[in-house]
Amino acid sequence: MSQAARADLLGPLLKSVSRSFYLTLSILPAPMRDPIGLAYLLARAADTIADTSLIEPARRLSLLLALRAAVAGDTDEDTKRAVAQIADEVAGQQALPDEKRLLESIDAALGVLEQLAPDDRAAVRDIVATLTMGMEFDLRTFPSEDSGSVVALRDVQELDRYTYLVAGCVGEFWTKMTYAHLPATFDEPQETVIERGVRFGKALQLTNILRDCSKDLRIGRCSLPAPLLERHALTPAALLEPGASLRARPVLVELMAMALAHYRAAADYTFSIPRLSIRLRLACLWPILIGLETLRLLAANDAWLDPARISKVRRNDVYRLVAGSTAAVCFDGVLRGWIERMMRDIEVKLATPTSASVVA
Repeated sequence: MSQAARADLLGPLLKSVSRSFYLTLSILPAPMRDPIGLAYLLARAADTIADTSLIEPARRLSLLLALRAAVAGDTDEDTKRAVAQIADEVAGQQALPDEKRLLESIDAALGVLEQLAPDDRAAVRDIVATLTMGMEFDLRTFPSEDSGSVVALRDVQELDRYTYLVAGCVGEFWTKMTYAHLPATFDEPQETVIERGVRFGKALQLTNILRDCSKDLRIGRCSLPAPLLERHALTPAALLEPGASLRARPVLVELMAMALAHYRAAADYTFSIPRLSIRLRLACLWPILIGLETLRLLAANDAWLDPARISKVRRNDVYRLVAGSTAAVCFDGVLRGWIERMMRDIEVKLATPTSASVVA
C-alpha cells in the first residue's frame, strides 16, 4: 500500500468515522497513533456490520466472523470471498457516506495491518478479536431490532463481562501499547496499571449504556441486568412505559455508583502518567471529563428513559472541558480537585429527588 493511501486511511477516513475518539487519538504520541487508529477502524467496521439492521442477524454474524478471521490472518478463499461481500452487501445499506467508504476500505485496512511491526500487529489482532466477541454476544443475546420484544442481561456479572468485551479490553490494549512504545511511562507494576485500564474502559462503557438505554430498549436491547430490575419490581418491557424513568431511578443510581467507582480507578490511571507526558495525559483526561459530564446530565435527567431526552454533552461544553484540562494538565492538585468536584456533584444529584418525584 502506498504511503498516500495509508495516510488517507489513518487520517481523513479515520477522522470522519471516529467522532469524539479522534480528538483523543490526535493527541496521542506518534508511535501509538497508527496501531490504535487502525484497531479503531477495524473495530468500527465490525460494529457497523453488527448494527446494520436491514440485514438479518444470522447473516450479520456470518460476515462479522469472516472479518474477525481475516484480521486474524486467515487467507482462506472462503474468508476472502466473505470479506469482499461486506462491501457488496453491507456498504450499500449505509445512509452515511463515510460508513460506506469505511466498509469499502476493509481490504486497505487489512493491508495496513500487515505493514505494522509484528508486536503491534499481534496486539491489534487480539483487540479486534475481543471486541468482535462483544459484538457476537450482542447478536446472539438480543432479539432482532424489529422483533417487538426486549431482552435484558442475565445478571450483574454478565454486564461486567460485557463491558469488558466491548470497552474494558480497550483499556488493556491501550496500556499494553503504552508499555510497548513508551516503556518508561509507568512506575507501578504492569498488572496494577492494566487492571485500572480495564476499569477505565468499563467506566466509559457503563456511561454509554446508561446514556443510550432509551434508544437501545426500542430495538430490543436492555443492558440493565434482569435481577436488578426485578429488585425494583421492573421488567425490560416496563422500561418503555410512561413514567418508567422515575420508577427505574434506583437502577440508574446503583449503576452510576458502579460507574463512578470505575472512574476513580480511571483517575488513578491518569495520575500515574508523568506530568510531562502531556499528550498521553490529555488523551486520558478528555474521556474522563466528558464521561463524568455525561453522568452529571444523567443524574439530573428526570426522563432518562425518554429517547427525546438523551443526556448528551454539548459541543461547546466539550470544548470547555478540553481547554480547561489542557491548561491544567501538569497540575495534579487542580485536576484531582476538578474531578472530585464533578463526582461529588453527581453523587449529590443522585441523592436529590428529581422534579418528577417531588411532584409525585
